[in-house]
Amino acid sequence: MGFASRVLVLLLALGPLSAQGGERAPLSVFVSILPQKYITERIGGAHVRVHVMVPPGASPVTYEPTPRQMVLLSGVRLYFRIGVPFEAAWMERIAAVNDRMSILDGREGISMRRMGDADGDGHRQEQGHGHGGLDPHIWLSPSRMRAMGERLKQVLQGLDPVHREAYQHNFESLSAELEALDAELRDILAGTRGRTFMVFHPSWGYFADDYGLHQVAIEHDGKEPGGRALARLIEGASRRGVATVFVERQFSQERARALARAIGARVVVLDPLAEDYIANMRAVARAVAEAAYE
Repeated sequence: MGFASRVLVLLLALGPLSAQGGERAPLSVFVSILPQKYITERIGGAHVRVHVMVPPGASPVTYEPTPRQMVLLSGVRLYFRIGVPFEAAWMERIAAVNDRMSILDGREGISMRRMGDADGDGHRQEQGHGHGGLDPHIWLSPSRMRAMGERLKQVLQGLDPVHREAYQHNFESLSAELEALDAELRDILAGTRGRTFMVFHPSWGYFADDYGLHQVAIEHDGKEPGGRALARLIEGASRRGVATVFVERQFSQERARALARAIGARVVVLDPLAEDYIANMRAVARAVAEAAYE
């Protein structure tokens, strides 16, 4: 074996190195949505490079990976999935791109709810997307976000034991912030327990469960309500004095705005996929609390 061949074998054995000081290059990690990017960068710090599948403004229900993203996946060490709908159609192909890539399912060990709720009048609303009919929006609960972060920390430590202490330290810092956030949200929403808030897409079930609220959704399983269901929503919203309808930037707002006009309510945009997780959850809590007292 020639000198150049021996050098190549040694480099492959050592793994990817940066150009400076023989340091290992950051772990390349792909995540499905922006809130996962937030916790991955908080825990991984300088030791990870994070790629996001669903870009800002796109819907994780209908998203299709781009050819460039599929190429990037060939060099990734970890895919951090979370159960959003596009994964059901694409995870098998994503996994096939790179047999060295580990896959972490953020739902592992998480207490999950059914993707459905009652509309306030006893009518059961069932949704079909999610993991076996379960609600995938677990990141909208700070306590579940913390549990996901702990599992992610463990996986990163296994893939990159050299930086084990850094991952532990970063996780502890994030964990303390998430616990403080949970306490702050409970304080903001202290007087709203039992109140109903109306949303277009039923993303906020875990948030509602955590803080004693009840969400009523206009859209279910990707389908907008028919005439009879819409009339029931309008009647129920009017009777309960709903003055705000919350919509998401990732979905069409036309039907939500029509319902809001019918009941004399305003429309407020919430973003369940914002990258600045802590600031966004604080803003959501304040908006819901304000709506509860209208």
